[in-house]
Amino acid sequence: MTDTASSPGAVAGLPDGAIPAATLVIMRPSEDGGPDEILMVKRSSNMAFAAGAVVFPGGRVDPDDYYVARQHGFADDEADGAARVAALRETLEETGLAVGWPGLAEPDVAGVRQALLSDVLLSDILAERGERLVLDALVPFARWCPNFKEARTFDTRFYAVAAPLHGHELTVEEAEHSHIFWASAKHTLAMAENGEVSVIFPTKRNLEKLSQADDFEGFSSYSRQFPVELVTPWLEERGGETHLCIPGHLGYPVTSESFERVRRG
Repeated sequence: MTDTASSPGAVAGLPDGAIPAATLVIMRPSEDGGPDEILMVKRSSNMAFAAGAVVFPGGRVDPDDYYVARQHGFADDEADGAARVAALRETLEETGLAVGWPGLAEPDVAGVRQALLSDVLLSDILAERGERLVLDALVPFARWCPNFKEARTFDTRFYAVAAPLHGHELTVEEAEHSHIFWASAKHTLAMAENGEVSVIFPTKRNLEKLSQADDFEGFSSYSRQFPVELVTPWLEERGGETHLCIPGHLGYPVTSESFERVRRG
């Protein structure tokens, strides 16, 4: 079993060896007046997890993220705080978009990004610059920990945030990703249905949840109607067919899918 005494934020029900992670849903108004667009990245085909799949920016929580979280007043729930830090840090590393960092001027973004990619600690960068992150801007709306034997097990916290204004072109970190684009949740789901992109089960369910509102404010209101509880999908026989299922009280419009159709990781 997982050693809850040594794992920050460990909870009952977490699969053994679950890796703390965070992901960030960044929403911006669409130029055509339609639903907000969401920043998506396509993972490189050589990645061990979700190779070639379209996902939200994010990644593992690092030890330094806990330190930064404590510095920002998240000592009482440092697992949540560290996940917020990781979501912002990973987004900057992966896309070049500085979210929740109002003191980071646009001309400085590339240098800070490169420092992070060169393994300079975020805490050291913040200390040197005398700046703080705005972690409260993130809206927590989900926590997933699928336990598929053929894939790594990640305990991932999901956050939504309004996109900051920026004028520079966003680019992927080529070691992990091959493509970056903005699209509404409904558009990305349509692309997946048409076979233009591939999405794993958690991403698909959360895109469906995101599609229940047209903009960031609307989704923030919608998501607050439901608790953020650990989602660990399970298998269930329905009508002679095996389905992968999730709880029905968390705001997801689709709560099961044929296991044969599911992309797990």
